[in-house]
Amino acid sequence: MITVTGATGTIGRTLVDLLTEAGEEVVAVSRRPRQGSSAVPGVRWAEGHVGDAASMRAPLTGARALFIVLGGELNAFGENPELLLRAASDAGVERVVLVSSQVSATRPEAPSHARLREFEAAVRASGLDSTILRPGGFASNAFAWADTIRTKRTVFAPFADVALPVVDPADIAAVAAKELRSVREDGEGGHGVRVYELTGPELISPRQQVAVISAALGEEVTFVELSREEAHAAMARFMPEEAVEGTLDVLGAPLPAESRVGTDVATVLGRPAGGFAGWAGRNVQAFR
Repeated sequence: MITVTGATGTIGRTLVDLLTEAGEEVVAVSRRPRQGSSAVPGVRWAEGHVGDAASMRAPLTGARALFIVLGGELNAFGENPELLLRAASDAGVERVVLVSSQVSATRPEAPSHARLREFEAAVRASGLDSTILRPGGFASNAFAWADTIRTKRTVFAPFADVALPVVDPADIAAVAAKELRSVREDGEGGHGVRVYELTGPELISPRQQVAVISAALGEEVTFVELSREEAHAAMARFMPEEAVEGTLDVLGAPLPAESRVGTDVATVLGRPAGGFAGWAGRNVQAFR
Protein backbone atom coordinates (compact mmCIF):
# COMPACT_ATOMS: atom_id res chain seq x y z
CA MET A 1 0.00 0.00 0.00
CA ILE A 2 1.19 3.53 -0.82
CA THR A 3 0.02 6.64 1.00
CA VAL A 4 -0.18 9.76 -1.16
CA THR A 5 -0.57 13.18 0.45
CA GLY A 6 -1.87 16.12 -1.54
CA ALA A 7 -3.91 13.61 -3.51
CA THR A 8 -6.26 16.22 -4.98
CA GLY A 9 -3.41 18.51 -6.06
CA THR A 10 -1.60 19.12 -9.32
CA ILE A 11 0.85 16.25 -8.87
CA GLY A 12 -1.20 14.06 -6.56
CA ARG A 13 -4.17 13.51 -8.87
CA THR A 14 -1.92 12.16 -11.62
CA LEU A 15 0.16 10.15 -9.17
CA VAL A 16 -2.88 8.37 -7.74
CA ASP A 17 -3.96 7.40 -11.26
CA LEU A 18 -0.49 6.15 -12.20
CA LEU A 19 -0.19 4.02 -9.08
CA THR A 20 -3.61 2.44 -9.40
CA GLU A 21 -3.01 1.75 -13.09
CA ALA A 22 0.12 -0.10 -11.99
CA GLY A 23 -1.95 -2.26 -9.66
CA GLU A 24 -1.06 -0.52 -6.41
CA GLU A 25 -3.42 -0.04 -3.48
CA VAL A 26 -3.44 3.66 -2.63
CA VAL A 27 -4.55 5.66 0.38
CA ALA A 28 -5.23 9.10 -1.09
CA VAL A 29 -4.89 11.76 1.60
CA SER A 30 -6.18 15.30 1.46
CA ARG A 31 -7.44 17.83 3.95
CA ARG A 32 -10.89 17.55 2.41
CA PRO A 33 -11.32 14.15 0.74
CA ARG A 34 -13.43 14.12 -2.40
CA GLN A 35 -17.02 13.08 -1.95
CA GLY A 36 -18.09 9.89 -3.67
CA SER A 37 -14.52 8.79 -4.36
CA SER A 38 -14.54 5.59 -2.33
CA ALA A 39 -15.77 3.59 -5.33
CA VAL A 40 -12.58 4.21 -7.33
CA PRO A 41 -10.92 0.76 -7.59
CA GLY A 42 -7.74 0.49 -5.56
CA VAL A 43 -8.15 3.88 -3.87
CA ARG A 44 -9.20 4.61 -0.30
CA TRP A 45 -9.63 8.30 0.47
CA ALA A 46 -8.64 9.59 3.89
CA GLU A 47 -8.55 12.93 5.65
CA GLY A 48 -5.11 14.00 6.83
CA HIS A 49 -2.55 16.77 6.84
CA VAL A 50 1.23 16.50 6.49
CA GLY A 51 1.51 19.36 8.99
CA ASP A 52 -0.31 17.30 11.63
CA ALA A 53 1.44 13.98 12.24
CA ALA A 54 -1.35 12.72 14.48
CA SER A 55 -3.83 13.02 11.60
CA MET A 56 -1.54 10.89 9.42
CA ARG A 57 -1.23 7.89 11.69
CA ALA A 58 -4.38 6.18 10.40
CA PRO A 59 -3.65 6.83 6.68
CA LEU A 60 -0.12 5.46 7.20
CA THR A 61 -1.21 2.20 8.81
CA GLY A 62 -0.10 -0.67 6.59
CA ALA A 63 1.71 1.56 4.08
CA ARG A 64 5.11 0.60 2.72
CA ALA A 65 5.71 3.94 0.97
CA LEU A 66 4.77 7.58 1.53
CA PHE A 67 4.58 10.50 -0.88
CA ILE A 68 4.96 13.95 0.71
CA VAL A 69 4.09 17.23 -0.96
CA LEU A 70 3.60 20.54 0.81
CA GLY A 71 1.06 23.12 -0.16
CA GLY A 72 -0.42 26.40 0.93
CA GLU A 73 0.55 27.54 4.40
CA LEU A 74 2.75 24.48 4.95
CA ASN A 75 5.35 26.14 2.75
CA ALA A 76 5.72 28.78 5.47
CA PHE A 77 5.12 27.17 8.85
CA GLY A 78 3.92 24.08 10.70
CA GLU A 79 5.00 21.50 13.24
CA ASN A 80 8.41 19.86 13.16
CA PRO A 81 8.51 17.60 10.06
CA GLU A 82 10.42 15.02 12.09
CA LEU A 83 7.08 14.15 13.71
CA LEU A 84 5.63 13.07 10.36
CA LEU A 85 8.71 11.02 9.50
CA ARG A 86 8.60 9.38 12.92
CA ALA A 87 4.93 8.49 12.40
CA ALA A 88 5.82 6.97 9.03
CA SER A 89 8.64 4.94 10.52
CA ASP A 90 6.42 3.75 13.39
CA ALA A 91 3.82 2.62 10.84
CA GLY A 92 6.38 0.46 9.03
CA VAL A 93 6.88 2.71 5.99
CA GLU A 94 10.01 1.65 4.10
CA ARG A 95 10.24 4.40 1.50
CA VAL A 96 9.56 8.13 1.28
CA VAL A 97 9.39 10.42 -1.74
CA LEU A 98 9.40 14.16 -1.01
CA VAL A 99 8.67 16.94 -3.48
CA SER A 100 11.02 19.80 -2.63
CA SER A 101 12.28 22.47 -5.04
CA GLN A 102 15.28 23.22 -7.19
CA VAL A 103 15.63 26.45 -5.22
CA SER A 104 16.39 24.47 -2.07
CA ALA A 105 19.76 23.71 -3.67
CA THR A 106 20.39 26.74 -5.87
CA ARG A 107 19.50 29.34 -3.21
CA PRO A 108 20.13 27.58 0.12
CA GLU A 109 19.61 30.74 2.16
CA ALA A 110 16.35 31.80 0.51
CA PRO A 111 13.77 32.35 3.30
CA SER A 112 10.96 31.45 0.88
CA HIS A 113 12.15 27.82 0.83
CA ALA A 114 13.22 27.37 4.44
CA ARG A 115 10.31 25.04 5.15
CA LEU A 116 11.18 22.74 2.27
CA ARG A 117 14.76 22.59 3.50
CA GLU A 118 13.45 21.53 6.91
CA PHE A 119 11.53 18.69 5.29
CA GLU A 120 14.57 17.64 3.27
CA ALA A 121 16.64 17.52 6.47
CA ALA A 122 13.98 15.47 8.26
CA VAL A 123 13.78 13.00 5.38
CA ARG A 124 17.55 12.59 5.35
CA ALA A 125 17.67 12.08 9.11
CA SER A 126 14.80 9.56 9.15
CA GLY A 127 16.94 6.63 8.07
CA LEU A 128 14.25 5.61 5.60
CA ASP A 129 14.98 4.77 1.98
CA SER A 130 14.19 8.12 0.38
CA THR A 131 14.01 10.17 -2.79
CA ILE A 132 13.99 13.96 -2.85
CA LEU A 133 12.55 15.51 -6.01
CA ARG A 134 13.66 19.05 -6.81
CA PRO A 135 11.56 20.35 -9.72
CA GLY A 136 12.08 23.72 -11.31
CA GLY A 137 9.13 25.93 -12.23
CA PHE A 138 5.93 24.11 -13.15
CA ALA A 139 4.36 24.37 -16.60
CA SER A 140 1.05 24.50 -14.74
CA ASN A 141 1.94 27.90 -13.28
CA ALA A 142 0.50 29.14 -16.60
CA PHE A 143 -2.95 28.43 -15.13
CA ALA A 144 -2.50 31.80 -13.38
CA TRP A 145 -3.11 33.35 -16.80
CA ALA A 146 -6.28 31.42 -17.50
CA ASP A 147 -8.77 34.06 -16.41
CA THR A 148 -7.36 36.90 -18.52
CA ILE A 149 -6.83 34.60 -21.47
CA ARG A 150 -10.48 33.50 -21.32
CA THR A 151 -11.88 36.99 -20.81
CA LYS A 152 -9.42 39.25 -22.65
CA ARG A 153 -7.20 36.94 -24.73
CA THR A 154 -4.34 38.72 -22.94
CA VAL A 155 -1.59 37.72 -20.52
CA PHE A 156 -0.04 40.17 -18.07
CA ALA A 157 3.31 38.92 -16.75
CA PRO A 158 6.86 40.07 -16.01
CA PHE A 159 10.17 39.07 -17.56
CA ALA A 160 8.74 38.32 -20.98
CA ASP A 161 11.91 36.94 -22.52
CA VAL A 162 13.62 35.24 -19.57
CA ALA A 163 13.56 31.54 -20.42
CA LEU A 164 13.48 28.65 -17.95
CA PRO A 165 13.11 24.86 -18.44
CA VAL A 166 9.64 24.53 -16.88
CA VAL A 167 8.63 20.99 -15.98
CA ASP A 168 5.35 19.21 -16.72
CA PRO A 169 3.80 18.16 -13.37
CA ALA A 170 2.83 14.86 -15.02
CA ASP A 171 6.54 14.07 -15.29
CA ILE A 172 7.01 14.81 -11.59
CA ALA A 173 4.18 12.38 -10.85
CA ALA A 174 5.67 9.74 -13.14
CA VAL A 175 9.08 9.98 -11.47
CA ALA A 176 7.44 9.84 -8.05
CA ALA A 177 5.43 6.75 -9.03
CA LYS A 178 8.53 4.91 -10.17
CA GLU A 179 10.45 5.82 -7.03
CA LEU A 180 7.58 4.90 -4.72
CA ARG A 181 7.36 1.46 -6.33
CA SER A 182 11.11 0.83 -6.51
CA VAL A 183 11.19 -1.13 -3.24
CA ARG A 184 8.96 -3.75 -4.83
CA GLU A 185 10.69 -3.61 -8.20
CA ASP A 186 14.30 -3.99 -7.04
CA GLY A 187 13.42 -6.18 -4.09
CA GLU A 188 16.10 -4.57 -1.99
CA GLY A 189 15.61 -0.90 -1.18
CA GLY A 190 18.16 0.46 1.23
CA HIS A 191 19.89 2.71 -1.29
CA GLY A 192 19.78 5.72 1.07
CA VAL A 193 18.73 9.09 -0.31
CA ARG A 194 18.45 9.86 -4.02
CA VAL A 195 18.05 13.41 -5.26
CA TYR A 196 16.63 14.20 -8.70
CA GLU A 197 16.44 17.64 -10.28
CA LEU A 198 13.43 17.71 -12.59
CA THR A 199 13.12 20.12 -15.52
CA GLY A 200 11.49 20.27 -18.90
CA PRO A 201 13.39 19.50 -22.12
CA GLU A 202 13.86 23.09 -23.29
CA LEU A 203 14.18 26.68 -22.20
CA ILE A 204 10.98 28.61 -22.79
CA SER A 205 10.11 32.20 -21.90
CA PRO A 206 6.71 33.53 -20.77
CA ARG A 207 6.25 35.17 -24.17
CA GLN A 208 6.97 31.83 -25.88
CA GLN A 209 4.60 30.01 -23.52
CA VAL A 210 1.83 32.39 -24.44
CA ALA A 211 2.54 31.78 -28.13
CA VAL A 212 2.20 28.04 -27.53
CA ILE A 213 -1.12 28.50 -25.73
CA SER A 214 -2.27 30.79 -28.54
CA ALA A 215 -1.46 28.11 -31.10
CA ALA A 216 -3.31 25.48 -29.05
CA LEU A 217 -6.36 27.73 -28.89
CA GLY A 218 -6.15 28.70 -32.55
CA GLU A 219 -6.62 32.34 -31.50
CA GLU A 220 -4.24 35.20 -30.90
CA VAL A 221 -3.30 35.92 -27.28
CA THR A 222 -1.58 39.22 -26.54
CA PHE A 223 1.34 39.42 -24.13
CA VAL A 224 1.64 42.55 -21.96
CA GLU A 225 4.86 42.75 -19.99
CA LEU A 226 4.63 43.94 -16.39
CA SER A 227 7.43 45.65 -14.52
CA ARG A 228 8.81 43.84 -11.47
CA GLU A 229 7.00 46.36 -9.28
CA GLU A 230 3.67 45.73 -11.02
CA ALA A 231 4.14 41.98 -10.76
CA HIS A 232 5.07 42.29 -7.09
CA ALA A 233 1.88 44.20 -6.34
CA ALA A 234 -0.26 41.60 -8.11
CA MET A 235 1.41 38.61 -6.45
CA ALA A 236 1.36 40.18 -2.98
CA ARG A 237 -2.41 39.89 -2.98
CA PHE A 238 -2.17 36.13 -2.47
CA MET A 239 1.45 35.32 -1.55
CA PRO A 240 3.58 36.22 1.50
CA GLU A 241 6.25 38.83 0.92
CA GLU A 242 9.23 36.48 1.10
CA ALA A 243 7.61 34.12 -1.39
CA VAL A 244 6.91 37.00 -3.78
CA GLU A 245 10.49 38.24 -3.65
CA GLY A 246 11.94 34.74 -4.01
CA THR A 247 9.73 33.93 -6.98
CA LEU A 248 10.54 37.17 -8.77
CA ASP A 249 14.26 36.64 -8.19
CA VAL A 250 14.13 33.25 -9.90
CA LEU A 251 11.87 34.38 -12.73
CA GLY A 252 13.76 37.57 -13.43
CA ALA A 253 17.39 36.69 -12.72
CA PRO A 254 17.78 32.90 -12.76
CA LEU A 255 21.10 31.46 -11.71
CA PRO A 256 22.97 29.31 -14.25
CA ALA A 257 21.83 26.13 -12.47
CA GLU A 258 18.20 27.28 -12.70
CA SER A 259 18.51 27.83 -16.44
CA ARG A 260 20.07 24.43 -17.10
CA VAL A 261 18.05 21.73 -18.83
CA GLY A 262 18.40 18.64 -16.67
CA THR A 263 18.46 14.98 -17.64
CA ASP A 264 17.02 13.30 -14.55
CA VAL A 265 13.47 12.91 -15.92
CA ALA A 266 14.83 11.01 -18.91
CA THR A 267 17.21 9.00 -16.74
CA VAL A 268 14.46 7.80 -14.41
CA LEU A 269 11.67 7.32 -16.94
CA GLY A 270 13.68 6.17 -19.95
CA ARG A 271 12.01 8.74 -22.18
CA PRO A 272 12.40 12.47 -22.80
CA ALA A 273 10.76 14.95 -20.48
CA GLY A 274 7.50 16.41 -21.78
CA GLY A 275 7.58 19.90 -23.25
CA PHE A 276 5.34 22.88 -22.59
CA ALA A 277 3.44 22.31 -25.82
CA GLY A 278 2.31 18.90 -24.65
CA TRP A 279 1.15 20.29 -21.33
CA ALA A 280 -0.71 23.14 -23.05
CA GLY A 281 -2.39 20.76 -25.48
CA ARG A 282 -3.71 18.58 -22.67
CA ASN A 283 -4.98 21.59 -20.70
CA VAL A 284 -6.18 23.91 -23.44
CA GLN A 285 -9.78 23.81 -22.19
CA ALA A 286 -8.74 25.82 -19.14
CA PHE A 287 -7.96 28.75 -21.44
CA ARG A 288 -11.02 28.67 -23.71
